[in-house]
Amino acid sequence: MKSALALVVLSILTTASFAQEHPAATALPNSVYIGADGKFESAPDTAVIRFNISVQDDTAQTAYEHASRSAEQVRQVLRANGIEPKAANIGFFSVQPVYEWKPKQKVIAYRVTTDVTLKLKDFTKIGPITQQLADANVSETQTLNYTLENIDEAKNKAVEDAYRRARNSADAIAHASGRTLGELSYASVDTFENQRIPVPRLARAMAAKSEPIAAPTEEFTPQNVTVTAHVNALFNLK
Repeated sequence: MKSALALVVLSILTTASFAQEHPAATALPNSVYIGADGKFESAPDTAVIRFNISVQDDTAQTAYEHASRSAEQVRQVLRANGIEPKAANIGFFSVQPVYEWKPKQKVIAYRVTTDVTLKLKDFTKIGPITQQLADANVSETQTLNYTLENIDEAKNKAVEDAYRRARNSADAIAHASGRTLGELSYASVDTFENQRIPVPRLARAMAAKSEPIAAPTEEFTPQNVTVTAHVNALFNLK
């Protein structure tokens, strides 16, 4: 067997949406360079409901008062479901004039808008809250998506899976060449979390029904959150 046998396997991961350069790993004699993908799937632990409060009225003062009444309805919905209003987050608040451009520019109204984000751990509250917000007619749109807040642990498991695959491939190459896989000399890691498109919407109030109906999300299982990882690893050969 040749004493200066060098085995180098270059693995390049390229996607249309993501590309990242890594520090170049020097190709050393008696080494093998491997790239591998891994993943970890987990049920989401958090539901995120986003909705806006948007009202328009003749004057800024009346629009502001209208928005305040709508916000109070939102607080009542939250309290009715055992949630303190401070658990919801406001992202922005704006007061904007509405113009009429013909025959000449003039202000005809004012619009007050704010957006609210609510995170829920108890998924059974999703249906009642979204329905009651729709019935209150305080929001133009609502969106729902699921996420995993404990994402670091999921990323670690995805990295472990990618590393295991990389080491198995390196071990197969070493075995095929009559060598033994040695210790890890270098590694680089990328992790990616899949992005869920928010599910629109329960918006304007629905007509009253004589019998309650199931919420659109009821009995369905939230889609798993998938975290993927890519590991580049350089192993020594014995």
